Amino acid sequence: MEMKKVITGAAALSGLVALGQTANADEIIVKAGDTVSELALKYNTTIDAIQQANKLQDVNLIFVGQRLEFGSNVLAASQAAQQQAQPAQAAPQAQTQVQEAQPAQQQTQQVQTTAPQTPSNDAEASAKAWIANVESGGSYTAQNGRYYGKYQLTNSYLGGDYSPENQERVADNYVANRYGSWQAAKSFWLANGWY
Repeated sequence: MEMKKVITGAAALSGLVALGQTANADEIIVKAGDTVSELALKYNTTIDAIQQANKLQDVNLIFVGQRLEFGSNVLAASQAAQQQAQPAQAAPQAQTQVQEAQPAQQQTQQVQTTAPQTPSNDAEASAKAWIANVESGGSYTAQNGRYYGKYQLTNSYLGGDYSPENQERVADNYVANRYGSWQAAKSFWLANGWY
């Protein structure tokens, strides 16, 4: 009889522990070294979604022990950000359709007169957009210590010119010189958590 009470009590206690873990599944506690951009990547959301859900004044300033919500508010904000990004993604598809609509003769002439090209334009654009999203949520004004802009380059790379045009140009040069392609830069980022 006494043994049955102990087992029943242990089962009830384990149920409470499981409930406690489930109730907090929508939030995390910031650990040393965590950044909002890394957490956004880990939880498949955006920096802006985390900032809005947690009412963060500065996404570059979170504290060890701070509780951040990653529940339905973050998912809703993330979905809204993705829906806003979809029209921007539709434009490159429209350009591809226009190129495909060229007469076959023109396409053949282009292939004969130009050097062989790898069919990586879409993959390159996708890798570049992925890095921009992970690094800054696509914001040209994002700041993280000495890193600035859409591609989070150091201020010395940007040379004091923070315009979107310069950020794009500098990022393209940086990636071409360091990795050779945006796809290679993305692969490096996935392996190391930075590029």
